[in-house]
Order: sequence, then C-alpha cells, then structure tokens
Amino acid sequence: MKVAQVMAGAPTGGAELFFERLTTALHRAGDSVLPVIRRNEPRAARLARAGLAPRQLGFGGPADLLTGPRLRTLLRRFGPRVVVAWMNRAASFTPPGDWVLAGRLGGYYDLDYYRRCDHLVGNTRGIVRWIAGQGWADRRVHYVPNFVDDLGGATPVSRQSLGVPPDCKLVLALGRLHRNKAFDMLISALPRLPGTHAVIAGEGPERADLLDAARREGVSDRLHLIGWREDTGALLAAADALVCPSRHEPLGNVVIEAWSAGRPVVAAASEGPRELITSDDGVLVPPGDPGALADALAHVLDDPARAASLTRTGRRRFETEFAEAPVVARWREFLGAVEKA
Repeated sequence: MKVAQVMAGAPTGGAELFFERLTTALHRAGDSVLPVIRRNEPRAARLARAGLAPRQLGFGGPADLLTGPRLRTLLRRFGPRVVVAWMNRAASFTPPGDWVLAGRLGGYYDLDYYRRCDHLVGNTRGIVRWIAGQGWADRRVHYVPNFVDDLGGATPVSRQSLGVPPDCKLVLALGRLHRNKAFDMLISALPRLPGTHAVIAGEGPERADLLDAARREGVSDRLHLIGWREDTGALLAAADALVCPSRHEPLGNVVIEAWSAGRPVVAAASEGPRELITSDDGVLVPPGDPGALADALAHVLDDPARAASLTRTGRRRFETEFAEAPVVARWREFLGAVEKA
C-alpha cells in the first residue's frame, strides 16, 4: 500500500510524536510511506534513520505560495492511494487528487480546514461523535486510537538527577506547561500531600506562573520542573504514580504511557481521560478540584494493593487496545478500506 503522511506541526508535541511512530510503524509493516513534513531537521533525521525518505516543505502562512504546488508535485510523483493530513495546517495545504484524502484530528478542531477531505479520523470516540454531529456522514468518520511505545521494564532515571530524595513518594506529570494542562491544580494539591514530590516534564508559557504558585503554596522544594524530556519510560519507572490534572485533554497519551509502564493513574475527568479510564484501571476526579486530586493521589500512594490492581488492569488495556500491533492493524484496515467520497 502506498500512503503519504503530511505533518506541518510543531517541533515537539504529542501529535507530532505519534505521527513519527505511526509513519515508522507502517513502513516496518511493509507499506510504502512518504512522510512530508514542515522543515525540521531533527524529525527528518529520525525518520531517515528508520529507513524513510522524508520531504521537507515550508508550510508557512498565507504568503506561502510555494508549499501547495510543491506538495502537489510530490504527491503526483509518489502516487499514493491515501494521503493523511495531520491537523489543520497540513489539511489546509494538502490538495485533492487521484488519492483518497483523510484528515487526522486529535482534538475538536475547526472543520473548515478539512472541507477537501474524503474521510476524517479521530483518535477518540468523543471526537468522532462530535465530527458526526457537525454533519459528516458516519461512513466518512472513523475512530482509530493512538498507540504508544511499550515502556514496561525501563530502567528508572536516578531520583537524585531530578532533585528528588530517594525515600519520598514521587508523582509524575507530563505535558506542555499550558493552562489547559492544569499543573497549577497539582501544585495546589501538594500541601495536602506532605512528603510527596511532584516532577513535571514539559516546557511552555506557564513555567514562571507555576514557580510562583509553588512559592505561594510553600512547596517550591517539592516541585521539580525538568523541561522537555524524551526518556518517558525512565521517568515513569522512577515514579509512584502518573497524574494528569488537565482542564482540557482530548485524548491523554500520558494515560496510555503510564499503563504501558505499569504505573497507576490519577486524572481529572476531562474529555480524553474520562473516555479512557474505568474504575479498574485508574482514578478520575473532578477537573479543577485540588482537594479531590490530593485525596485520590493519597489513596493510591498509601494503598500498594490498590495501586498494583490498577497497574495490572491498565497494562492489559495497553496490550489489547493501545500497543503498536493492534493499532497499526486498525490503521492498515482503515487505509485499505476507504474510498473516494
């Protein structure tokens, strides 16, 4: 099967990382895959090391008159059966043609960007229901989940390297330092969790505000902002629990990563975690409630039997629903079945 994958996203981010994982996995599965990306030498190098031949284009603003024609030429030469455009910018640049054009959404995006698409793919059932509610025919809207790497058995990162004492409880949060991630709720929960340290791996515009909040709450010595990291498995292996306090979280890849790594999950019941998590594999709390978040974390951290039960069930969910093999099989089934609208 010949498939082109078009990504015009940011240098870092969950969707961008999954684009790389899926593109590489389809290549390993035997498909002929053309990745077309916004100029990004590190991403191009990673794809090239995986045996792919990525093409880089500008994908600029309204004044970019070159990317559209160049992308059309690349696609015509490659001759894909399906072109997958990832998120708004890629969808706005990707032309229709002899191929099936599918837009891939990881959130509740403006569907005007996808008006040329024959099919849309959402990575949660909630997104798929929302798209159908905007008037898209059911046969043109598809649910295909993300997969994450198998992080089980990773060697823990040294707690000393994180500034965390070896004998304390450690909760880990992962994501961009943005208001939607609600890391301020985690900071507000920390005074109710004496002796527990919180590590947040990510970068973004909220860094200074989060440090100010930690000073106000008197927990600066127990909050560790360690920046953007790629050693997710090692960080999870060092943690006692994964916390996802997001106000808005369309999917929650971090939940699946924690299941993969065998770590209990406590999450705010925003869109994605609410869809993913059951009482057998995680704990949900109301968004924006630091007291409830602290209570749930305390119960998990202080009850090893409960934590072990959550991690066993979460690991089974990962293996059956969100590991590479079942998800790539679903993607290949989708790519083989879709037709021009």
